[in-house]
Amino acid sequence: MTQLKPILSHLDPIIPSSTGKFKSPPPYAFHRLRFHPRLTLWSFLFLFFLLLFVICSPPAASPAGKRRSLQTTGHSRLPANWEAKARNSARPVSKSGLTVLVTGAAGFVGTHAALALKNRGDGVVGLDNFNTYYETGLKKARKTLLDRQGVYIIDGDINDAVLLGKLFEIVRFSHVMHLAAQAGVRYAMQNPGSYIHSNVNGFVTLLEACKNSNPQPAIVWASSSSVYGLNSKVPFSEKDRTDQPASLYAATKKAGEEIAHSYNHIYGLSITGLRFFTVYGPWGRPDMAYYFFTKDILRGKEIKIFEGADHATVARDFTYIDDVVKGCLSALDTAKKSTGSGGKKAGPAQLRVYNLGNTSPVPVSKLVSILEKLLKVKAKKKLLPMPRNGDVVFTHANITLARKELGYKPTTDLETGLKKFVKWYISYYGSKKKSAW
Repeated sequence: MTQLKPILSHLDPIIPSSTGKFKSPPPYAFHRLRFHPRLTLWSFLFLFFLLLFVICSPPAASPAGKRRSLQTTGHSRLPANWEAKARNSARPVSKSGLTVLVTGAAGFVGTHAALALKNRGDGVVGLDNFNTYYETGLKKARKTLLDRQGVYIIDGDINDAVLLGKLFEIVRFSHVMHLAAQAGVRYAMQNPGSYIHSNVNGFVTLLEACKNSNPQPAIVWASSSSVYGLNSKVPFSEKDRTDQPASLYAATKKAGEEIAHSYNHIYGLSITGLRFFTVYGPWGRPDMAYYFFTKDILRGKEIKIFEGADHATVARDFTYIDDVVKGCLSALDTAKKSTGSGGKKAGPAQLRVYNLGNTSPVPVSKLVSILEKLLKVKAKKKLLPMPRNGDVVFTHANITLARKELGYKPTTDLETGLKKFVKWYISYYGSKKKSAW
């Protein structure tokens, strides 16, 4: 407050210098005040705003306040002991085990991958934002399944750079299994922004955290068979063109592959992309055809089966979840270390991409026939031309490269896989009201 003295100096004659009875000021004092009306007005205004500034200014940051704080960045969902839980969950059984961050851990593939890693003795920490794209109850049920196996899931978003930075500080991840994404081809027509937010911005935010980490982890991430888009050459090979996406979802996954290339080239991150082909199985996604066909058949509702131009058969290379997870783990196990440190590249790093499919496309009409057999219910079918919503007529994976370099060998045919799915579906929804079907 010493700065206020010069401002009040012209008022000194009317302020008593000592305690006691106030004496009337001499006439000249009031004369001096009247002599500077503008100066007095501006002085009071300046004093008022200065006091306002002092009152409203935040306190100076303490050394502790300068450190990254999750209490001031909207992380009220995190429990007070989340760091200890993350460290404990990340601890592998043996020194040779991996320490893996699984993003999208409450998702379909994420849950199965996290369980497989934990069951073989690796340290696993999950990250998921539990968004409302489909029923959150299913995601929370998956979380409960992981909790029982000792896998801790952090309720957070891959776009949260502060959270990721803190997480990489407290756990030295050897690998990242990046499965978080905005999924679904058709939903992109309703909410395109969510695909950019998760599949592009979120991926970049995660790569930034990996780039700045020391040591840098090796990264395995989920691309998609959708990147082949309008490619008419089948089966789809990793060498085929991928510059004709048929949907925004496919475009964001293709963008992810190019982003991965740049971070590998500039920062020395070891990155492996996996192009999944129509993954299905227990704990699956409700937006997938096999899932909502099962639901609608049981409820006696009509199901829509699409056809291509000139009544062309729509077929998919359905791949069972256990086969895909084996491919994911093999990609982690064969991933070489990143060559950078703290954002600086020391040499060339590994960059790979693989198809993970079943190599046996099945018509959607055959899928429905198998479900009818397993559910013992006749479906009410309606054939319709395929709408222009980003879907493609045919997918077929060439897995020669994955078989050679990852030892990837899918073994589950569609009927066997659907039998396991239906058993899970009846068990999961059987404990709920039948209307949940």
